[in-house]
Amino acid sequence: MFHVKLPGHDAIARQAGEHLVTHRVKLPRKIVERPIRQVVKRLAMALALLVATAVIVWADRDGYNDNSDGSVDFLDALYYATVTLSTTGYGDITPVSDAARLTNIFVITPLRVLFLIILVGTTLEVLTERTREEWRLNRWRTALRDHTVVVGFGTKGRSAIETVCATGLKKEQVVVVDPSSKVIEAATADGYAGVIGDATRSDVLMRAEVRKARQIIIATQRDDTAVLVTLTARQLNRSAKIVAAVREEENAPLLQQSGADAVITSASAAGRLLGLSVLSPAAGMVMEDLIQQGTGLDIVERPVIKAEVGKGVRETDDLVVSVVRGHRVLGYDDPAVGSLQLTDRLITIARATPGTQVTPDIRPLPRT
Repeated sequence: MFHVKLPGHDAIARQAGEHLVTHRVKLPRKIVERPIRQVVKRLAMALALLVATAVIVWADRDGYNDNSDGSVDFLDALYYATVTLSTTGYGDITPVSDAARLTNIFVITPLRVLFLIILVGTTLEVLTERTREEWRLNRWRTALRDHTVVVGFGTKGRSAIETVCATGLKKEQVVVVDPSSKVIEAATADGYAGVIGDATRSDVLMRAEVRKARQIIIATQRDDTAVLVTLTARQLNRSAKIVAAVREEENAPLLQQSGADAVITSASAAGRLLGLSVLSPAAGMVMEDLIQQGTGLDIVERPVIKAEVGKGVRETDDLVVSVVRGHRVLGYDDPAVGSLQLTDRLITIARATPGTQVTPDIRPLPRT
């Protein structure tokens, strides 16, 4: 949306299939009626008030005087209702009896005020909609920093961000980029901000505030797209942690050369899990449990606490599987680990609890 929905209304290019040629930003919001439907509903209410006023006048037609012929029929009553509710008031038809005047005071006048509120309120709402949307977008951009950008909201992207959010990341700190408007609608419905557009273009990524992002998840459907997105994202943000997924293992080195800190080969990873499940279904279940954050057992990365400094890996209370020291990831049984240091980070296996969180590492992963 550049058009913002408060997710209003700059011109956008025509759609090609379900993909948009240009880009726009959509912020999560409660589902409301479409503006056209709201206008039609309020016009119908105004028309109902007009008809009701005409019926009231026609029912008391003997109390009114028409300067042209002295009598008031239903058309005259409708005419009187129109000029009265619109505050035009030509004075050619006037209430002359006490009952008619009392009806005008206590019934027609409140209807006139309600009629104006409906029409003027609708007009003001339509005129101020874009201002409110732009104000909300500007406020969102000002507050957004150290966030996570997810490029591609298919199965991989959705699962990745659900895993990260399960460890404590707020949905307000996630921006989804995808060329499909339907996908972005689904993302905003889940509470994420969305940018519709081609993520290989720098202007689209800039709409997602990539320059201020802390981490970028690239989960596109095509490997060549992932390479271009990685190159563009790394050019815009030199310090962000970029994790990308590819289908073919042979493309992983190209992603790393493009600037990705970590590359996951989705096809081979799924294949390895399948093979492990064939050899040992129980082991396959354990591995699947480990990669699903928030349930069962979780893999948690945390810093070494002062009480653990100088101790061996097996002397800690947690089940440590690896030690991150500098840019090296050492196995728990690696002799190079020795005693734990205050600057080390531990990768442990822990029982998932509501308070379990993966403490993010601000350092980029080593590139090979």
